[in-house]
Amino acid sequence: MNLIVENYPQLLRAMGVTLTLGVVSFVLGSALGLLVGLARISRFRLLRWPAIAYVSLFRGTPLLIQIMLVYYGLPQLGILIEPIPSAILALTVYAAAYLSENFRAGILAVDRGQWEAADSMGMPYWRTLRRVVAPQAIRVAMPPVGSRFIALMKDTSLASVVTVVELSRAAESIGSSTFRYMEAFLVAAAAYWLINTLLSVGQGALERRLGRAYA
Repeated sequence: MNLIVENYPQLLRAMGVTLTLGVVSFVLGSALGLLVGLARISRFRLLRWPAIAYVSLFRGTPLLIQIMLVYYGLPQLGILIEPIPSAILALTVYAAAYLSENFRAGILAVDRGQWEAADSMGMPYWRTLRRVVAPQAIRVAMPPVGSRFIALMKDTSLASVVTVVELSRAAESIGSSTFRYMEAFLVAAAAYWLINTLLSVGQGALERRLGRAYA
């Protein structure tokens, strides 16, 4: 307990950075993932094949390497990005690859007759997607999307390799200065657990609300 009290400001700042990395990357990754998911189910090969390649590349390589490529590799091409934006960029493109599959599965789960009925009414593609398909697809996609958000929040710990002071980096710093590594990392683990428990509770409440809407 003394460790928390003595290092409360540093831990609070680190938790804020962790939440920022996770939330911003998830929001941006969801937007990009939706576009990639739509491209994957497109009938146009010029959209479908690049989307397939994107998903294969970013799901098939470690996130740690992707973060290091962004932070250490891009400067060799003349592109300099600060540590936090570098981490957000890497986390976003990584999460988008997984989220695209979640969204794609949700869209494909909607009966094809829904698309045909909307088309027979003269409803354009994007309006059909927004008003007819998306509300049904989100119910299917919600559990895996929520799980991806929780996983992404834990993945933010890898940002420490590019000097981002999030929870794990703060715990390492506190441990090295106090030689109380066990306590420092247990505090960080408890903070991650608290964040993800709250996310799980929120996900469950949202799933129940969506379920009632279609009961």
